Amino acid sequence: MKNSLYETDEAIIRGIRNDDNRALAHLYKLYFPMISHLILSNSGTDDEAKDIYQEGIIVFFEKIKDNSLELSCQIKTYLYSVCRRLWLKRLAEKGRYANRIDDAEDFLLLEEDIPQHEENERQFELMGEALGQLGEPCRTLLEDYYIRMQNMQDITDKFGYTNTDTAKNQKYKCLQRLKKLFFATYKPQV
Repeated sequence: MKNSLYETDEAIIRGIRNDDNRALAHLYKLYFPMISHLILSNSGTDDEAKDIYQEGIIVFFEKIKDNSLELSCQIKTYLYSVCRRLWLKRLAEKGRYANRIDDAEDFLLLEEDIPQHEENERQFELMGEALGQLGEPCRTLLEDYYIRMQNMQDITDKFGYTNTDTAKNQKYKCLQRLKKLFFATYKPQV
């Protein structure tokens, strides 16, 4: 949840420019879960996630302080792109990436990432809204399977289906309803 003092990206940037440490502290807490998920989902540890996020915040902070930041997206998208590039570099240094990456900057330009991240964010929001409209028991069934990663036997037991095939059939029907709700509102960005 956003702090009332820093509800907007502009307020956060203004606070950092005015040396208000609360703005930086707020920013640090605001998007760490997103970066942590990125790192942990891609061969990283919690400590590595903290390090990468700290480096990303420093890049952002320094660009604000030297007035070289030309932000054409949300702070969230910018930090995600910076941290992603930093993580790819770290993976390359550790040899955990399939191909050797001498310099991620050469082929992973921030400007190219921004539209894709914004489109992904928009799709996630629309999917969340569609899931909210889905109703029960479909919403819980899909959340149990796709988000909580429960197996079909657990879902069968929880919902009282006669067997796992019945549960799979119901999951399929629910997924079709969710897709219909999603695509009723989704219009691809051109």
